[in-house]
Amino acid sequence: MKRWQVMKRLLPMLAIFSLLMAGCGRDDLSVLRPQGPVAQGQFDLIKLSISIMLVVLVIVFAISAYVIVKFRRRPEHKDMPEQVEGNFKLEIIWTVIPLILVLVLAVPTVKEVFAFGEDHANDKDAIQVKVTSHLYWWEFEYPQFGITTAQDLIIPTNKNIAFELKTADVIHSFWVPSLSGKMDTNPDGTINRFSFSAPKEGVYRGKCAELCGPSHGFMEFKVKSVSPESFETWKTAMKAPMVAIEDKALAETFKNQCLTCHAVGDQGGVGGPSLTGIGSREAVASILLNSETNDEGNPVVENMKEWLHDPQSVKPGNKMPAPKDLGLTDAEIDGIAEYLANYKLEY
Repeated sequence: MKRWQVMKRLLPMLAIFSLLMAGCGRDDLSVLRPQGPVAQGQFDLIKLSISIMLVVLVIVFAISAYVIVKFRRRPEHKDMPEQVEGNFKLEIIWTVIPLILVLVLAVPTVKEVFAFGEDHANDKDAIQVKVTSHLYWWEFEYPQFGITTAQDLIIPTNKNIAFELKTADVIHSFWVPSLSGKMDTNPDGTINRFSFSAPKEGVYRGKCAELCGPSHGFMEFKVKSVSPESFETWKTAMKAPMVAIEDKALAETFKNQCLTCHAVGDQGGVGGPSLTGIGSREAVASILLNSETNDEGNPVVENMKEWLHDPQSVKPGNKMPAPKDLGLTDAEIDGIAEYLANYKLEY
């Protein structure tokens, strides 16, 4: 098959794949929009490496084009052209230049690698956070404050956050592209450490970047960077006693069926995600929006109900049993959904 025929077939395929890949991205999950010093350093490294590659590409293509035009075979050329091989100066040049380019790229690369892996575990001013990955959710423990939460990582602005990463099951990967690079959570008791900070207030989307099971794509979390004053308010709210359910029968059902695994306020068990303040989180089950309200300003609880009625349809393979399988009625499930959707923390 002729070369032009091969290219004729490949180009449409490449165009289609390019369009498909372009549609996969989201602004809030991009390394091209850095919002922290670590992410900014990595973005600068990307720009530097691409710039070097473009310069090399332009020079190589320019030389190639010049050689092709200058020394092309013309009709009057009948004899074998002079065979030239071996040029010590050229060999030195094209050996030294790549070495210089590698050094130019290596120095900032090493710098950013060490910056990403910087450990602030012994820094008294840093916020210590122990991250535990589960199938398919994220647990965040603040040992300095005696607080454990899930899915929404609350941090103060301009503070180093020292992470200690581990997994409760399989390998996962902690990734907040706007703030930092990826760091794995490895099995067998392995603990990884790294740090980042967020200078600006905002909500930054995080993902599991390691294929971990059927709901890997739904294993999201949010990093909420707030003012130091709001962070202190959040800490106080997280330690407040549990807001009781007014309906005594529903409260007893909630205690017997939900608080055996989940913690709410100062009550509950361990194993499942903490439900304290779940109504003020960005999402239910990390992927169903939790911020919508109706005309009266009350939270829309349909997504909470969807999750509680059939968890497996939302996140296949997750370990939460369906409340119906535990004997709860539709009315009880809806009542618990209303309670959780209205369980908000002000900060």
